[in-house]
Amino acid sequence: MNHTKGGLVIFTANSHASSRELGKRIAERLGVELGKVQVYQEANRETRVQIQESVRGKDVFVIQTVSKDVNTTIMEMLIMVYACRTSCARSITGVLPYFPYSKQCKMRKRGSIVSKLMASMMCKAGLTHLITMDLHQKEIQGFFNIPVDNLRASPFLLQYIQEEIPDYRNAVIVAKSPASAKRAQSFAERLRLGIAVIHGEAQDAESDQVDGRHSPPTVKTTGAIHPSMEIPLLIPKEKPPISVVGDVGGRIAIIVDDIIDDVDSFVAAAETLKERGAYKIFVMATHGLLSCEAPRFIEESAIDEVVVTNTIPHELQKLQCPKIKTVDISMILSEAIRRIHNGESMSYLFRNIGVDD
Repeated sequence: MNHTKGGLVIFTANSHASSRELGKRIAERLGVELGKVQVYQEANRETRVQIQESVRGKDVFVIQTVSKDVNTTIMEMLIMVYACRTSCARSITGVLPYFPYSKQCKMRKRGSIVSKLMASMMCKAGLTHLITMDLHQKEIQGFFNIPVDNLRASPFLLQYIQEEIPDYRNAVIVAKSPASAKRAQSFAERLRLGIAVIHGEAQDAESDQVDGRHSPPTVKTTGAIHPSMEIPLLIPKEKPPISVVGDVGGRIAIIVDDIIDDVDSFVAAAETLKERGAYKIFVMATHGLLSCEAPRFIEESAIDEVVVTNTIPHELQKLQCPKIKTVDISMILSEAIRRIHNGESMSYLFRNIGVDD
């Protein structure tokens, strides 16, 4: 049954087979067929897009999931959006469940804010609206000059905890670092559970912190500063020995975060929680990048289960590690598309979500 007004077209790119799979799920929920488009790479690795049906005067939604070849993924999206723009589409909405380069959203020394560049390119290509999920930093929305709907995956993860962890009432929500404490607090308050925070880092006697490489220079260098002026030196940060703030003894520990990519910090957190008496350890995250040897490290670690959503394809990683489980979020994406196309309010999808969530 078609749940939308006429004039809706949904396209998916070729970044990964799972991109089409997610697109099919969304299209089925909306009662429409996927649009006809051909996306391929030339012999010289250039991306070519051919829209194979009319989009004139229609609302176009381009669904793109991020594969391991993230730069090809981005180019597919940009070229497809531009092709729809030059074909006179009425509106073009990008559906990127995971926003690429979202971790590069702050200036670091002589680096750059790549998230701002991504936003500028998407707007320039012709995007008129963006649907994404759990941005690494909510402030990324400010890089766009078009509407951005930053949906939340937490309702699906909370439902998984309540339905798939029988004794979740004996659990404690864990932030693997103080930076994740707000997300952990949000989960804990909704589940009426306690919270624990891991603080500090393991002390390594062989680290470069103690071998002299961070020692101050023996001679003060003033450079271009006038001799009578001496700018006070900012004392460098030094993390204390690792500690757990909160009781996890005899409890289920549920570590929550937005992205799980390099799993070293999660594995280290699981080992620490095991030492403190946690008898079962879960990791819950929205985006499961699970790069490189992540499946093997998870399989060999103290982690009992890793639960991620299908914002990013990870079928291969699931074959390598049966501990990885997937939660489907196509329902909220399809409802967002339906509401935007029909001109309905989006506030229903953000009910009970606070400023800090």
